[in-house]
Amino acid sequence: MILCGLDVGTTGCKLTSYDDKGNFVYNSYKEYEVSRRGGEHEIDASVIFSAVSAVIADTAEKYEIAAIGVTTFGETFVALDERDQVLLPSMLYTDPRGEEECRALCAALGEDRLTYIAGVKPHQMYSLPKLMWIKNHRPEVFAKIKRVMLMEDYIVYLLSGAACIDYSLAARTMALDIRKKCWSREILDAAGIDESLLSTPVPAFHVAGELKPEIAAALGIKSTIKIVNGAHDQVAAAVGAGVLEVGQAVDGTGTVECVTPVFDAIPENETLYEEGYSVVPFVFDGTYVCYALSFTGGAVIKWFRDNLSAEKSYAKLDENAPVNPTGILVLPHFAGAANPYMDNGSRAAMIGLTLEHTGAHLYKALMEGVTYEIMTNVEHLESFGIKPKRLMATGGGASSPVWLQIKADILNRPVTALLAKEAGACGTCMMVGVAIGLYKDLFEAKEYFVKEKETYLPDSARSATYAKYYKAYRSIYSSVRGIVKEAYDE
Repeated sequence: MILCGLDVGTTGCKLTSYDDKGNFVYNSYKEYEVSRRGGEHEIDASVIFSAVSAVIADTAEKYEIAAIGVTTFGETFVALDERDQVLLPSMLYTDPRGEEECRALCAALGEDRLTYIAGVKPHQMYSLPKLMWIKNHRPEVFAKIKRVMLMEDYIVYLLSGAACIDYSLAARTMALDIRKKCWSREILDAAGIDESLLSTPVPAFHVAGELKPEIAAALGIKSTIKIVNGAHDQVAAAVGAGVLEVGQAVDGTGTVECVTPVFDAIPENETLYEEGYSVVPFVFDGTYVCYALSFTGGAVIKWFRDNLSAEKSYAKLDENAPVNPTGILVLPHFAGAANPYMDNGSRAAMIGLTLEHTGAHLYKALMEGVTYEIMTNVEHLESFGIKPKRLMATGGGASSPVWLQIKADILNRPVTALLAKEAGACGTCMMVGVAIGLYKDLFEAKEYFVKEKETYLPDSARSATYAKYYKAYRSIYSSVRGIVKEAYDE
């Protein structure tokens, strides 16, 4: 039996197929473009659905698909008219529109109250302020809107006809009550948005329905395919990494780095939200996750390879990296600072360089710097009672043994690499299997799908050395921020 996980990102979508024993079968991928012009960051939802249709047709031509689960990126929404036609391009989370609306919403409801209900610090990146922007600036378009959907429920709706969105993705709108797991009428009333526009919130691995006959016919599919709500992509990646219990966390290193820990009580601490951490419902009742981000994870390593190194092979760069800590301290704010600073104006800094250092030292120092940044986040999360004891590593960075050992040494806890390259798609397939009754729960699915590659344990001597350097690292941001402000801030 073939299970498929549809993973929709901002630059492309992939349909990854596994059999019911957890063996990888096939992957189909389709790219699309993002528009960034005049300060507006947009994507065409109809183009995304065309790409989705293409990867489904490609896979269905080769295999008989039993079910497809959907996981997508967050925040970005689609506005549909009464004929389910897309009314305007979808704003990405990086689009600056909605700032005034976010301030107005905070003024109407109170920032603390809004944060308590929605589990996020109010920001224009979320869906609700941007929808308010359309209402204020494009009233003729807003008047035609009959449905507002994020990418997951948009795709599920077009494929199955059911308008439902899982809790974790709904939380990225800034309109979900994360405790009651329903739309907050209090927030929506303050925003002036009718709840009837929104899809019904449902648990992860909810069977939305079957592939509509007209879609099946258009794609040349003759078999019945169940369509399943997955989860927000970071939640799906946690599931695919086997991170199902409190005390576990997934460390996903792609262009950005994201640590996603699981916990069982919402921290009642305003500082958590002030530092940009959000609380998101997880796949089990009573459990939650949050996202600790560094904007430059793999991006900074790629930058070094492409611009400063004659060697273009990551494997060779790893081979030449020194064994011991470099002693170079890198503040990796090459694209601003994410958690816990939330400072777009911050810049990168390097301290400790000497004439004895080589490109190999700098390569490793960049890995160390990104990991120091993650350690900063881990310490902050621990202060809120969120204490991951072990990290499961996914993404491109998980293919570097050097970096994984650095993480184990700096974070001073085991770091395990996984065989699955696409944890989000793998996790979605696990949810699909549970949804259609192949497995009794995700723990049984984990036995089939989650395959560990290698666990890296901290070396006590290196960990002690890194602890000394990390103590100094914690002072860099505050020490250099004034200089950066004087030199670069307008």
